[in-house]
Amino acid sequence: MIGERITGADCAEAIPLGAADVPEMLELVAQTEPGPFLTRTIELGDYLGIRRDGTLIAMAGERFQLDGWTEISAVCTKPDHRGRGLASRLVGALIARIQLRSQRAFLHVLNTNTGAIRLYEELGFRVRQTATLTVVTREPLRDAQT
Repeated sequence: MIGERITGADCAEAIPLGAADVPEMLELVAQTEPGPFLTRTIELGDYLGIRRDGTLIAMAGERFQLDGWTEISAVCTKPDHRGRGLASRLVGALIARIQLRSQRAFLHVLNTNTGAIRLYEELGFRVRQTATLTVVTREPLRDAQT
């Protein structure tokens, strides 16, 4: 999806996430399954999060940057905190940063994730292209004795 009619907006409660936050980010990803996010994914761009009582409850970040475009990625909110606009505020904050760099935002979303698609359309994104996603990982090493 590409951002056509999007407007960035600062989010006072959005805090930058760094390497020290990765274990908690991975835990949030495991609960919400936003797509591929591994230990070093955070190195690809800026990530923002929202905390409640010290716990990371929502996050979103930047991943790929290509010729004037930046991908918004790993948008996720803990299930018991959904429906409160957290993802919208985080995406808006990322869009503001992207627009300050005179770039355009894009993102990927599974076609089965209708709630996310509806949110992104409300924020001004539209479907640009459909694709097939294949995640390739290493096969676990087998025990040398087996």
